[in-house]
Amino acid sequence: MKIILAKGSGYCFGVRDAVKSAYDMSEKYGEVYMLGDIVHNESVVNDLEEKGVKVVEKLEQIPKDKPVLFRAHGTSKSVWKEAEERKMNIIDATCPLVHEIHRDVKELEEDGRKIIIIGDHGHDEVVGIASQVKNAVIISNVDEANAFRKTKKAGIVSQSTQTIENVQEIINILMTKVFDLRFVNTICFPTKRNQEQIKELSKITDLMIIIGSFTSANSKRLTELSLERNKKTHQVTNATEIDSKWFTNDLNSVGISAGASTPDWIIESVIKKIREITNTYEEEIIYDKRHFQS
Repeated sequence: MKIILAKGSGYCFGVRDAVKSAYDMSEKYGEVYMLGDIVHNESVVNDLEEKGVKVVEKLEQIPKDKPVLFRAHGTSKSVWKEAEERKMNIIDATCPLVHEIHRDVKELEEDGRKIIIIGDHGHDEVVGIASQVKNAVIISNVDEANAFRKTKKAGIVSQSTQTIENVQEIINILMTKVFDLRFVNTICFPTKRNQEQIKELSKITDLMIIIGSFTSANSKRLTELSLERNKKTHQVTNATEIDSKWFTNDLNSVGISAGASTPDWIIESVIKKIREITNTYEEEIIYDKRHFQS
């Protein structure tokens, strides 16, 4: 049985830095507080809680001598303002690419454009982006794009983990509704890379395993992309959810990828479990498209 792991699976640099910052600050201050989970991964959140990283709903719940950590997904403008007014010790763990999207929407608004965000309603990152400007419109699918009223001038950005296909479909519709349209492609590089690898890997393997929390939009999109190409695709949060019945005698290869909120140790434990089930002791192959071209 060949075990093929997509290169770059798991933590993107933004999440890795944010999680490291949370561990470092909890060690330095004893406790550090966040408004919501740092990433969409239960195992990471639980481990951080044991180390003194606390989740609260409001800034006033945070002791005055303890810092607040703003998460990788970004934080709304009003929360930033309130924390500054309270003179809190702010630790900014926002992904640099999310900060870049915030700058992009402000520039588009300054150019007199109606702001459209392609993304999931209520998602932390989308809420943070929308808060940077006035009256942003959030569009998550083609039905909402079709319902959008025509306007003269608009600027579009997307949630960083959107699929290229969804963004393209929505933009194709909006092009017929906006006279002067400017689109800034804000899908982040790790997301683009992981999605492209999933499309390729799911076609050349007999079985696909996607590792990631079901609360993670990023992980769910990877699963959807894989399922479209390989019906033998399963999403798991950790090794305990691996079912030995998936590994039938006719399987010769299994492909593995993981969402951007999945730590290395969970990926390693899943690979170990698959090795045990299939009696495979060879090292996993790191997927590189060049090595699989004939």
